[in-house]
Amino acid sequence: MIFEEKKITLKNGKTAVLKSPCIADAEKMLNYIKKACGETDFLARYPEEWNITVEQEESWVTRMRSAPNTLGITCYVDNEVAGNCEINFKEGIKTSHRAIVAIAILKDYWNLGIGSSMLEELVAAAQKRGTEIIELEFVEGNERAKHLYEKFGFRITSEKPNAFKLKDGTYLKEIYMQKYL
Repeated sequence: MIFEEKKITLKNGKTAVLKSPCIADAEKMLNYIKKACGETDFLARYPEEWNITVEQEESWVTRMRSAPNTLGITCYVDNEVAGNCEINFKEGIKTSHRAIVAIAILKDYWNLGIGSSMLEELVAAAQKRGTEIIELEFVEGNERAKHLYEKFGFRITSEKPNAFKLKDGTYLKEIYMQKYL
């Protein structure tokens, strides 16, 4: 699915652009996710686990743009990737009323309103599609994410203990949330 370009004003006064990722930005996307994974323990991988090529990333962008059940939105600030989000609409008779969202933002862009703007667009896309439940997960300790999701009406539904094991041996739980539309 394609997201039509939209400009937003950040809390610091800068202009950001929300749009679907493009093939030409595959390398930027790859660099962004590696950097994001190195900035926090709250994402599922470490930077060195991203062993994909630019060509593989281009292929992923192409598939996502043409997928009828996936909408990806990338936030660009000064033509650089600042964040990315995605909503995946479930398929099948029994689960098509649900969708799953994910968001990641580079540390330099935290607390500027990017997460709120992107989540607002994902919720709107879900409503337009007739989705009944939006689901997400976040990692224990990520209070910034928890606050954002609660602000949008998401509520905790369950936890998965010891879901993440960090390099230092620390375990973190995943916390699952849902929002009913």
